[in-house]
Amino acid sequence: MDITVFCSAADLDDRYTAPARKFAALLGERGHTLVWGGSHAGLMGVLADGVKAAGGRLVGISVELLAHKAYQGADELVTTRDLAERKAALLARADAVVVLAGGLGTLDELTEVLELKKHGLHAKPVVVLDSEGFYDGLRSQLQRMDAEGFLPLPLDELALFAEDPATALADLEAAATAG
Repeated sequence: MDITVFCSAADLDDRYTAPARKFAALLGERGHTLVWGGSHAGLMGVLADGVKAAGGRLVGISVELLAHKAYQGADELVTTRDLAERKAALLARADAVVVLAGGLGTLDELTEVLELKKHGLHAKPVVVLDSEGFYDGLRSQLQRMDAEGFLPLPLDELALFAEDPATALADLEAAATAG
């Protein structure tokens, strides 16, 4: 399965790098392909190194603006003109999407993927790996939107939240085989 992962390019502490390493190892060991932002920086680099070390395949989707941070060990590296084109390419290459800890770019990617799914423009499973409760606030907001009628689909049809890497991958694999 080609799994697109959205995450931070920042250097983060072990609360976020440890789950990313574990998730990367599971992806590689299970024979999945990581499709990611193509960077060697921060969590992106941790993820790519871990998948590669575990024998997985790497497909990087970089952007001209960040070409200097491109991961040189990828099996395939695509460079897009801008961030919007990169987001579209990341989703197009995905069989499923996982979101790890990240900043504004990651939040933008997640909300766009959910918006497109809401409108039926894709039906790919989306799992948020909520390491250390990083996305508790977002989950609470989405639950409120769901409860108060702002979402046309139930939240659990748009995205699942997982507390640990093994659950995140299990949820993805189950959703992929069910769909």
